[in-house]
Amino acid sequence: MNKKNDELPISLKLKSELNLSNEIKVILNKFEEKLGFLPNVFKSFYHSSKKLASFLSFRNEIMLGNSGLSLLQKEMIAVVVSSINNCHYCLVSHSAAVRELSNNPILGDILIMNYRVSDVSYKDMVMLNFAEKLTKESSKINEYDREELRKAGFSENDIWDICEVVGFFNYTNRLASGTKMIPNTEYYFRSRKKV
Repeated sequence: MNKKNDELPISLKLKSELNLSNEIKVILNKFEEKLGFLPNVFKSFYHSSKKLASFLSFRNEIMLGNSGLSLLQKEMIAVVVSSINNCHYCLVSHSAAVRELSNNPILGDILIMNYRVSDVSYKDMVMLNFAEKLTKESSKINEYDREELRKAGFSENDIWDICEVVGFFNYTNRLASGTKMIPNTEYYFRSRKKV
């Protein structure tokens, strides 16, 4: 489906009074075309096009920017952090991403319930242990914890990126829970095998 850069996605037509830049419209169009729907997290920013632009820029840099971490690793962190915080929106949306990226229809659910019983690699387990501790007891992170990441094969830049992803999802979890953000129904069915 070809759309002009300045055309709003269907989901935004009722909010066409927002003064969105062409760049933001293009980003939202891409999300809607890729997923088949526009995530509610973006719609929640309709009250402020400036905050929507900032959120999209920050989110895209953290999740899609140049990094030694794969998108799957970042999404696994998102699920583990969101599980600790009991964030309904992020658990539903990011476990769908884990299912899709891993081509494993149950990995997202396992990460929600108890990531320690998952069959992720040793390296990813060390990363998820760090994410858990940083979420639950950030002031207790010490050099030993960072050294465990290094021994598992993470660079200093990777450690920064892990911290940034953990911090981002602790922020979005609180935003979603505080505003009672509801996940799109479509997320529940993504990348699940039909029985």
